[in-house]
Amino acid sequence: MKKKALEYAEIIIGSILFSISVIWFADPMGLVIGGISGIAIIVKSFTDIPLFITNLVLNVPLFLIAVKQRGFKFIFKSLLSVLLITLMLEALTFIKNPLSVADDILLTALLTGVFSGAGLGLIFRSGATSGGTDMLASIFKFIKPHFDMSRLLLIIDGIIIISGMSFFGVSKGLYAVIAVVISTLIINFILDGTHFARGAFILSDKYEEISEAIFKELERGNTGINVKGMYTKEEKKMLFVVVNPKETVKLQQIVKNIDQKAFMVIYDVRQTLGEGFFDFKELENKL
Repeated sequence: MKKKALEYAEIIIGSILFSISVIWFADPMGLVIGGISGIAIIVKSFTDIPLFITNLVLNVPLFLIAVKQRGFKFIFKSLLSVLLITLMLEALTFIKNPLSVADDILLTALLTGVFSGAGLGLIFRSGATSGGTDMLASIFKFIKPHFDMSRLLLIIDGIIIISGMSFFGVSKGLYAVIAVVISTLIINFILDGTHFARGAFILSDKYEEISEAIFKELERGNTGINVKGMYTKEEKKMLFVVVNPKETVKLQQIVKNIDQKAFMVIYDVRQTLGEGFFDFKELENKL
């Protein structure tokens, strides 16, 4: 029950924050940041049709298709989010913006990104969507399971942003891109938190020394994996270790000091679960 209440609280707060980003910042400055809200801003610029009407009209057919595909239960949270956003897109027009930044377009883009990112991040974390292009991508994904949903969203939102440039100018379009980048970073932060890490594969003839140094200097466990070079046909031992981002430089120094002929691959890890990182008990509270 507590979990459900938290999810609905996130939908409500997220919908309000996202609506603020559109009504108080993006729309007044002509920043088209993609999605149905971006289409609504374009439509309003030459028809004076309120944003909430366009948002509602364009979402209705998408939700009808989604309900037919997967049932009402699947889209309930997203429907709640869209209804709240539609309501707030109208209600906020009657509330004076206390954070007005006049004609400072850069600050407007920053605030647009912050509010939209925070809002969408909370909505997504609750298991809902904001409707619009997200729902459209979901519909395509259902029809063609192997379809790259992220690529489709990128194409659709890209077309909307470019269309916005033709109405409001290239300069504002570029500021809109800044807003989108900031929004994306904040969404990722809310969804993934600070639980980023770095993984590393290390090939070295001195793997035992490197492994011991990692234990002692970083206090990190590591795993030895038996591998085979397909060119040399030589059997080798490869180390696998996961560290915090701030420990990456120290790890590089350890390997360099022991074996400068070592081969090392370092990559970003989106999430780490288990001892030394993100506790599974904390995960249970989110699921």
